[in-house]
Amino acid sequence: MEYVTAVPHPRSEAGEPTGSGRRSLAVALLFGALGAAVALLSSRQRWAEGTATVAGGAFPLTARGSDVTGVPAALAIVGLAALVAVFAVRRAGRFLVSGLLALSGAGIAAAALLGASDGSALDDKAAEASGDTSATVDALSHTGWPYVAAAGGVLILVAGLLALRYGRLWPAMSGRYERGTGAERPRRAPKPVDPDRPEDIWKALDRGEDPTGA
Repeated sequence: MEYVTAVPHPRSEAGEPTGSGRRSLAVALLFGALGAAVALLSSRQRWAEGTATVAGGAFPLTARGSDVTGVPAALAIVGLAALVAVFAVRRAGRFLVSGLLALSGAGIAAAALLGASDGSALDDKAAEASGDTSATVDALSHTGWPYVAAAGGVLILVAGLLALRYGRLWPAMSGRYERGTGAERPRRAPKPVDPDRPEDIWKALDRGEDPTGA
C-alpha cells in the first residue's frame, strides 16, 4: 500500500536558476571585458589608407580608428563602467544598467561598421597635406580592423543581453556597502565594576560612571 502525503516533494529544478546565474555571470564578465578590450585596441589600429597628390608626387596617408570615429573607444569605457555597476545596484537599477551595457555594445558595432567605408578622415588629411581644401584622398582602401571593433561591440551587446535576462540571479555587493539607513547598533551593557580590580575602576571613570555607586 502506497503512502500518500499532502506535502509536495521538492522540485529538482530548484538548483537550476543558481546554475544558470553562475554560467551567465561568467559568460557576461568574459564577453564584456573581452569586448571592451577588443574595441579599445581596434580603435588604435589603422582603419584606412590612401595617397594625396602634392607637389612632390603621391604622399601616403593613413587613418587610425580614433581618427575615423571616437565612438567605439568612448562606448567601450562606458560598457566597462556599466559592467561593474551591474553588481552595485539591484532590481530596477540593475535592469537600467544592463540596458546601458547592451546599448553600448550595439553603438560600438554600428559606429565601427559605418567607419569601415568612411574616407572623410583621409580626405581631411589630404586637404591638409596638399594645402587645397577641396583635395580628396586617392587609392582609398580599408583594413579589417573596423570589423574587429564591431565584433567587440557584439560581445558587449551579448553581455548586456545576458545581464537583462539573468541579472536578477547574480549576486550584489555586500551589505556593508549599502548601509546608511541611520539605524544604530545596540550597545553592549558594560561589565560590572569589580572594586578589587583597579583597571575596572579606571574604565568606569573613563565612561563617566561612578564606580562606587549602586
